[in-house]
Amino acid sequence: MPARQGLIKTSEEIKTIAEGGRILHDILHNTADLVKPGVATWQLNEFAEKAIVKAGGRPSFKNYGPKKNQFPAGLCTSINDVVVHGIPSRDVILKSGDIIGLDIGMEYKGLYTDTAITVGVGEISLQAQKLLVATKKSLDAAIKLAKAGNKIGDLSFAMQSVAEAAGFSAVRDLVGHGVGYDVHEDPAIPCFGKKGTGDVLLEGMVLAIEPMLCEHEYFVTADPDGWTIRTQDGGLSAHFEHTIAIGKNGARVLT
Repeated sequence: MPARQGLIKTSEEIKTIAEGGRILHDILHNTADLVKPGVATWQLNEFAEKAIVKAGGRPSFKNYGPKKNQFPAGLCTSINDVVVHGIPSRDVILKSGDIIGLDIGMEYKGLYTDTAITVGVGEISLQAQKLLVATKKSLDAAIKLAKAGNKIGDLSFAMQSVAEAAGFSAVRDLVGHGVGYDVHEDPAIPCFGKKGTGDVLLEGMVLAIEPMLCEHEYFVTADPDGWTIRTQDGGLSAHFEHTIAIGKNGARVLT
């Protein structure tokens, strides 16, 4: 592999990341197709982990984190008021009306990608559907501005603006991030911010942009398991994420 120059990836590295990203995209969406009432979240994780290994990758979330409390699965399954990092369980059974965020990462040929979607289980409320649409639009708005010369604050402002225009809030305590050489890299990419602030985006950066929107207030709290992050007020939350590469004229979506 070519020598690393900071966090700027070479064209060959981006080509490999894109290859892994295409595979991970398909695995994530195939996992989402299994979402229905009566399914245990552990079943979704088992399917996703097996698919990653079969494709020649490694589930990068599995055993990630501090040695005393490593994440136990390859897939995060975040239901309703859980913002991110929900732990799959044989005892957590999906029911109609739930929404579930599916967040997945993979190491492939030594490089990393990260992607997420939130989907409904059976029939969901109009409010839940509105939240999903707004979160996806937040992601799309940020990606449109992800080009060399713009700043991270431009992306953050776009995510926050779409969220608030739809009547929702953007999480403050969690951020998107660089990705590629590791699961999480600099720079941090908040879901809120001001135009024209933050680091300048450079050609060759690879970023995981991930708006996390809340139905009501943006305050969050952590469960005793040390991983599960949920809204403090019990409102719904949704999460979408793509790994992208920064180009001269715009972003290339890799997942």
